[in-house]
Amino acid sequence: MPAKSKSQQKAAGAALAAKRGDIKKSELKGASKSMVESMTEKELEEMASAKRKGKPEHASKS
Repeated sequence: MPAKSKSQQKAAGAALAAKRGDIKKSELKGASKSMVESMTEKELEEMASAKRKGKPEHASKS
């Protein structure tokens, strides 16, 4: 499931870094904090690695 927006992709990248131990989980904020607990490393990697070109900064609420 690729990210729908740039901000979602950034959050997934931060959560992935925490899951791998590159940063502390206590440094996470917002969506990335819940992503690290609820998603697997593979899911986070898939979401964070999607291409950014053409993605909106934030996903629409529809």
